[in-house]
Amino acid sequence: MSTTVSAPETDETCAYCESQIFDHDPICVRDCDDDCGSPKYFCNYACLSAYIDENNLTTGNACEWTPDDTSCC
Repeated sequence: MSTTVSAPETDETCAYCESQIFDHDPICVRDCDDDCGSPKYFCNYACLSAYIDENNLTTGNACEWTPDDTSCC
């Protein structure tokens, strides 16, 4: 699976709050389970976290690690 890396436009806005990302501490996220589609940009980790929570993106994923569990990996 390959992707093309490019810098976002200078006026790119946050996928959550719509602030300009470069006014803050920007983060780029790409869903590579879905053909590595277009990246989403967030102005900071708080917006990324809120986006994840509001869209239930952790549902069905491993949110807990049990180091003694030998049935994984």
